[in-house]
Amino acid sequence: MDAAFKKVDYAMTQLNGRTCLITGASSGLGAHFARTLSAAGFRLVLAARRLDRVQALAEELRAAGGGAFPVAMDVSDEKSVASAFDVAESAFGTVDTVIANAGVSAPGRSTEIRVESMRSVLDTNVLGVLLTAREGARRMIAAGSTENERGRIVLIGSITAEMTGQGETIYSASKAAVAHLGRNLAKEWARLGVNVNVIQPGYIQTELSGDWFTGEAGKAQIASFNRRRLQPITSLDAPLLYLCSNDSVHTTGGIFTIDDGQSL
Repeated sequence: MDAAFKKVDYAMTQLNGRTCLITGASSGLGAHFARTLSAAGFRLVLAARRLDRVQALAEELRAAGGGAFPVAMDVSDEKSVASAFDVAESAFGTVDTVIANAGVSAPGRSTEIRVESMRSVLDTNVLGVLLTAREGARRMIAAGSTENERGRIVLIGSITAEMTGQGETIYSASKAAVAHLGRNLAKEWARLGVNVNVIQPGYIQTELSGDWFTGEAGKAQIASFNRRRLQPITSLDAPLLYLCSNDSVHTTGGIFTIDDGQSL
């Protein structure tokens, strides 16, 4: 059980009763977001390619009193994305909240990264985000978001979108695309009751970062941060809850950099 999984005392209206689909929910930020939102009263659809992992997480959340349903989903496959939303609707009804979190990286010099790795990053981090967001928006609009203004989509970017020289050229480029994609989708759906915002986290210890920060190069990177520390994963909880809530009805097209000052 994640130590961060606890009842959230959050002074907001109407968090309960919302249904959220989270991609990349099998580990890292996605799994943490699931525990945070479940504690706040959301019904959750946990989507990932590793079905066994989201099945285990769903069992954990249900045992704690939450509503959670696991589903297999490849964000780069349009049919897989649509199928996952179909399953979600059969389990909980219309998904009114989407967190497009699935992402992969391909660290290394741009002169050495294999084309297959670059395609994987772009297919997951850019195409996958777009396919997930637009399928969610289609369902929200069909269910009446233009009138009820309940549509919420949060794209998970990265501070690397605004940085250079981090050894993650293709990953950084993909996250810069996510930031611009978020603003364009927000503009396109502004009159349709679907809000789109982007959260850009700083460096957090997750499965994606592996053991990088325990090595000498990783420790040197931490020492270069203004506060000389990694960002705690819980630092994303409050902004995430706000952007997924009814209270954020007037917040769309925002890019929120939450990085403990790492990019300053």
